[in-house]
Amino acid sequence: MTQRSRREFLAEVGRGMVTVSVGCSLAAELGLTPAYGEQTLDRLKFGEMEPLVELMQETPIQRLLPTLVSQLNSGTELRKLAAAAALANARTFGGEDYVGFHTMMALAPAVHMSAELSGAAAALPVFKVLYRNTNRIHEHGGAASEVLKTVLPLSDSDRPQPQAVRDAIRQRNTAKAESTFATVAKISPDDALNDLLVAVEDGTDVHRVVLPYRAWDMLGLIGKEHAHTLLRQSVRFCLQSEQYVHDRPGHTATVLATLLDQHHLLSRTAGDRAVDDGWVDRTSREIFEGTPDSAAEIVAAALADDIAPAAVGEAIALAANQLILRDIGRTFRDEVPGKPLGSVHGDSIGVHACDSANAWRNLARDGNSRNTFACLILGAYQVALDRVNRGGDFLHWQPLPLPQHMQQITQTDPAALLAQLDEAIKGNMQAHSAAIAARYGELGHAPRPVFDLLLKYAISEDGSLHAEKYYRTVSEEFAATRPAFRWRQVTALARVTASEYGRPAPGYAEARELLKV
Repeated sequence: MTQRSRREFLAEVGRGMVTVSVGCSLAAELGLTPAYGEQTLDRLKFGEMEPLVELMQETPIQRLLPTLVSQLNSGTELRKLAAAAALANARTFGGEDYVGFHTMMALAPAVHMSAELSGAAAALPVFKVLYRNTNRIHEHGGAASEVLKTVLPLSDSDRPQPQAVRDAIRQRNTAKAESTFATVAKISPDDALNDLLVAVEDGTDVHRVVLPYRAWDMLGLIGKEHAHTLLRQSVRFCLQSEQYVHDRPGHTATVLATLLDQHHLLSRTAGDRAVDDGWVDRTSREIFEGTPDSAAEIVAAALADDIAPAAVGEAIALAANQLILRDIGRTFRDEVPGKPLGSVHGDSIGVHACDSANAWRNLARDGNSRNTFACLILGAYQVALDRVNRGGDFLHWQPLPLPQHMQQITQTDPAALLAQLDEAIKGNMQAHSAAIAARYGELGHAPRPVFDLLLKYAISEDGSLHAEKYYRTVSEEFAATRPAFRWRQVTALARVTASEYGRPAPGYAEARELLKV
């Protein structure tokens, strides 16, 4: 913290006393205090968590992993280290740095992944992401480059309207958006999420929806008292992308508003009508094959017909899954270092679509009635939009595994199939890996062993910023999808794992050595 002079301190106290006397609004008009989000009191700090947060920001990267091991050995919980990293990430990047917000989105998945492991190995997925986090903080400039500062709420005592944060973002008024959101966040974390979603729903960019979901998921692990800090990253992300959102033709907000009104969804609560496997399969195909507008209309009509949101979300997720199973992979035009010709990992259309569908589905579950409907409508809209924007011939490309791939898998013993899958992944054999995973599921074998194998590589491989997030997406979707279709998710994960193999994650080998795994 910068040392203030006695004169500066007394001047600040004086301004504070005047503000108390005349009120915040008048004080702002008189120039005695900055307006809205520019009311920066000081560096954003986190109470008893501050020493760990600073550790995540300031420890030299070559000393980070030994320091983390020391923290574990002294009794610091792994979850607390992840919480400190999330707060350090938010304070430094504020949702405005590409690698930074991808690292934020990987934190909650890494903590969930650690729960699937035992002993010292449980720290590996978290350490992998903490290494990436601190390294990026140093690249970004450390404490000197922090984006988030302390912000005061609006002085008005009335609760802002649910669309107030969105309106301030549309006006590109950062200060007003920040202070309005701070006001809402004081009421409750749920209010903060729901008002934020009204703004998020102005667009369908993958990061626009996945960032708030993974931040919200992280709050379930570290405590909702940090809701304002983690969710305001999405406020700033939306502000940063506002010009792009409103310069695009067919603005998403118009589509959403029209369907909510036409189907009278704003005056309804979600239904609980059950549907059979045939409905889910048929609807997923209609969403996948439709235009963005028709896909959104299908979902709005289903919700108006009282079909349970969980079933609608299942159909959307299965539609997104087809974008991985059918993708021919990166073409010559898309090839970049770490993402070679034919690869489907990292920021591929399929991984992005699946992560987006998963985020919309989960936010629909946690939001109020209006946002339940809005998130699912936009989830379907985005899947169809992703297919159209990707180009190619997805409607005629066949999903993996093809019949000829399946014919090659003659083994039925689960251990033998897992060994074959391991070899196929190491050989970057995407189609073969998909076929083995599909056969394993078709035979009714226990899912945990195959997840354990895929988890190993989700941790060891770099994954171009997406390995943890997509592994968690598949884990969640497998648990939420009916038996007839859930193995499609594992089949897609096996393909992506084979695609990403061969590029070890920075810090992974050192973490294994230090943890004696």
